[in-house]
Amino acid sequence: MPISADQAAALTEAVRAVARAEILPRFRALAAGDIDEKSSFDDLVTVADRAAEAALTEKVRAILPGDDVIGEEAVSEDRNLLDRLGSGRVTVIDPIDGTWNFAHGNANYGVIVAVVEEGETVWGLLYDPSFDDWIEAHRGGGAVFCRNGRRTPLALSQQDDPLDRLRGNVGFYMFPEADRAGLAGTTHLFRRATSLGASLHEYRMQALGHTDFCLNGMLNVWDHAAGSLILREAGGVARLLDGQDYRPGMREGRLLTARTEGLWETLAGRFNEALRS
Repeated sequence: MPISADQAAALTEAVRAVARAEILPRFRALAAGDIDEKSSFDDLVTVADRAAEAALTEKVRAILPGDDVIGEEAVSEDRNLLDRLGSGRVTVIDPIDGTWNFAHGNANYGVIVAVVEEGETVWGLLYDPSFDDWIEAHRGGGAVFCRNGRRTPLALSQQDDPLDRLRGNVGFYMFPEADRAGLAGTTHLFRRATSLGASLHEYRMQALGHTDFCLNGMLNVWDHAAGSLILREAGGVARLLDGQDYRPGMREGRLLTARTEGLWETLAGRFNEALRS
């Protein structure tokens, strides 16, 4: 069954507590030995990631006893954990999204939590420790921005602006080298296309109506399960370039999120054309 409002509030408070205890004290205070490489020189993990994931996993298990919990760092050690996403209820944790930014003293990072039930996200949280605010959504219940005790419902504009007025994010580095030149050739179409290096803030910017689209070449569930739900609940679209609606169990594909259906259709046509060239 979907999580209750009380459980959602308890999960949010757990994230805030872990951020205060394990993340914020280490921000801009990491020693060289506190940072390790994973799959590449810029795919990093820090002592803060590991400590936050361990602490938050323990708290989630207390709030949702009997449920599975998987985190990014646990999956990096055992990818078979992803097989649990297809059935039952699973909480997915990204203890620090934007670890490269965090490790280099850039405050463009945060904590992502998603509750996935029977393969669908039913609750998602995008939390910014630096400002202690967050966006959350229950499936079918809309998305809200929470700050200083106020909860502001989010509803995206459904105006389809021309391409040269659009601002968005394209993570070129996530795509195979053979695809990058074609994608780079689309950037002149938009007002601005860049990458924030943190899915959390790319989704937050979209859900708040500050950017119009995002194209991703990697489908790590901890990056997208919460954000895609929040964007949809705010009125946006989250769909693979082949037309499939995004689901947390997907492991490969190119995910395009957009503010409106019309923009998604236009952008998908442009990006698919670029990737075929």
